[in-house]
Amino acid sequence: MIFDLDGTTPDIGFPDASLAETEPNGLLAVGGDLSCQRVLEAYRRGIFPWYSPGQPILWWSPAPRMLLLPSEFHCSRSLRRSLRNRGYAVSVNLAFEQVIRACAEPRDDHEGTWLLPEMIESYVALNHAGHAHSIEVWLEDELVGGLYGIAIGQAFFGESMFSRRTDASKVALSQLAEIALQWPFQLIDCQIHTGHLASLGAREISREAFQRILANAVKIPTKALGRLPAQPADGLRWAK
Repeated sequence: MIFDLDGTTPDIGFPDASLAETEPNGLLAVGGDLSCQRVLEAYRRGIFPWYSPGQPILWWSPAPRMLLLPSEFHCSRSLRRSLRNRGYAVSVNLAFEQVIRACAEPRDDHEGTWLLPEMIESYVALNHAGHAHSIEVWLEDELVGGLYGIAIGQAFFGESMFSRRTDASKVALSQLAEIALQWPFQLIDCQIHTGHLASLGAREISREAFQRILANAVKIPTKALGRLPAQPADGLRWAK
């Protein structure tokens, strides 16, 4: 059963994630809005919006869930070479809107087109409110890669990433994992399986296990993730 949300009460209306459909995997609810309050309430429950042009807002909680524990990030030899030798610098929250718009650009595999204008507007508002964050990868003054997501308590919900140069998105995720170890964030939610994420240490866990970890992580406060200036990617250590 797919649940209908009304448009006025963001604190209620989301059913338990265990009631999500198995086909399509994780579809839970339809409708509502993309207000900051509703979107944050969804993420706290392990639910996220994802829909295409012409569709109503669709809310998802897939199973199994792709999760990256920061301590399990895998930095391959080729990625270490990119960190050392490609001249990348990394920053936080210096170019959020540029990052999300780059993530929305059409790609060869057609992924990314789900980021509709109203979704971009919602996440930009969340960034201004201190809830959504971007990791930017620079080559000199050019933005060549990055990712963005939502932070609640000690959980970081990764949403999308892009790359315009070799390993740039991997560099962004490596730096998010480094930040997560220090801030700390207990988990980085990667939502659904991809070979790219699996190669970097993310793994699938059951919905039940994910919900247990998430329920604890979102309740524990951590330091706000503000604007951090660009630093060389090689050997980067973010100060708290």
